[in-house]
Amino acid sequence: MKLELRGITKRFGPLVANDHIDLVVEPGEIHALLGENGAGKSTLMNVLYGLYDPDEGQVLLDGQPATFSGPGDAVAAGIGMVHQHFMLVPVFTVAESVALGYEPTGPLGIISQREARKRVKEISDRFGFDVDPDAVIEDLPVGVQQRVEIIKALSRDARVLILDEPTAVLTPQETDELIGIMRQLKAEGTSIVFITHKLREVRAIADSITVIRRGKVVGEASPQSSETELASLMVGRSVSMAVDKGHAAPGEESFVVTDLSVLDGKGQVAVDRLDLTVRHGEIVVVAGVQGNGQTELTETILGLVEPVSGSIVLDGKELVGRSVKQRLRAGIGFVPEDRSTGGVIAGFTVAENFILDVYDTQPFASLGSLKPGVVEENAHRRAEQFDVRLTSVHDPISTLSGGNQQKVVIAREMSRPLRLLVASQPTRGVDVGSIEFIHKEIVAERDKGTPVLIVSTELDEVMALADRIAVMYRGRVVGVVPGDTERDVLGLMMAGVPYEEALSQAAQHRTAMSAADNTSEETAP
Repeated sequence: MKLELRGITKRFGPLVANDHIDLVVEPGEIHALLGENGAGKSTLMNVLYGLYDPDEGQVLLDGQPATFSGPGDAVAAGIGMVHQHFMLVPVFTVAESVALGYEPTGPLGIISQREARKRVKEISDRFGFDVDPDAVIEDLPVGVQQRVEIIKALSRDARVLILDEPTAVLTPQETDELIGIMRQLKAEGTSIVFITHKLREVRAIADSITVIRRGKVVGEASPQSSETELASLMVGRSVSMAVDKGHAAPGEESFVVTDLSVLDGKGQVAVDRLDLTVRHGEIVVVAGVQGNGQTELTETILGLVEPVSGSIVLDGKELVGRSVKQRLRAGIGFVPEDRSTGGVIAGFTVAENFILDVYDTQPFASLGSLKPGVVEENAHRRAEQFDVRLTSVHDPISTLSGGNQQKVVIAREMSRPLRLLVASQPTRGVDVGSIEFIHKEIVAERDKGTPVLIVSTELDEVMALADRIAVMYRGRVVGVVPGDTERDVLGLMMAGVPYEEALSQAAQHRTAMSAADNTSEETAP
């Protein structure tokens, strides 16, 4: 099915999220929609899927205008969508989740579980998904849950499939498997709209690329374009994709976590007897798929969560039992994984957000009262130093873009003497230009001699920043490896494979791939 979007415009108050966007997806084509976070990609697809009504423009399917009053109309027209955050019921089986809302019925209108399981098995076998119809969703790895979402869309005869940031929670191996699935779908004639900000994946799978910036289409690109060219098109200026971190000169161990165990909000073990060290002047990056205890680890370091057992020592002093404020005063800089809930206060001004953790100290306060002039002067200085784009430091921070809010958080935490920097997902939701800047600041902090602990689910970021990599899986560190460890080895470790075994499996896979390539060359006409 050929999909056309003509002049699609969507406004939210004064914000124009989509500004007269044109897009054409040919039958059996994988069309990548590339753009930084907040560019309007997901909004555009939500319009196509019937979740939003466009303010202007129209959708055409095989040349015929189509209007959708909701997702049900889009599904009926042959459009399926796999959302970034899966829409599955954790306690349902695969068959129940796939059939939900479109339940097959037998005689007397009774829902047929047998037909639901049969449909799942047919699609799973057809594409080699290897999904058990009777498996419970919450027991499945995220990569398999994503396959369930795709099965759900295909079970409703989707001829256009929208994949919204589909690799955000996948290991590299699961990403490779998804790319294989996309190629199979393409071969069957399914059109795919692939929404992403990951340049490596775009170049690997896309037939054509449309780049969106600030709600507008700014150009078409070839999959043969370099990552630097694509990044420049996304941001609108030249961007360096490499982090010039030089060579670390680590000193003595400064931050030591020993035998740490932490429970999550449900009382389940999230961090399981974890050991970790960071030395002066080095960056240790905790890698892993989201949901393997990283959040609980960082929150416990700051004191937001108390551990069940274990020790957290900074510069020879025990932190367990000390308050959040005491830990901040001890020199911990903390960048939370979700700036909107843990990094900024939306109703406070930009200037106030710059001093959230030092508001009651000199030079910003005296005798319990803030010094407005000092607070304002600090905000201007930090905004210039960290390239925060704003209209006024007196505006609410909610008026800034996500990337600029993140720069405020980074500036606040790195603008005082630190004994330890902990940054969780430091570049989540920011554009490639801001990523470049934030990475430079993190490396500069390391070069001052500060121990730096980064938590990231982005493998490119892990490899760009790390002097050493600690891979977490189900609450444990399965291995601590050098920062230049190969991607495929890291991917296997992120799935729980120990380091030595991962090295062996990765080597065997490379040998097999090389042999297959040589065979193909020999048999080529």
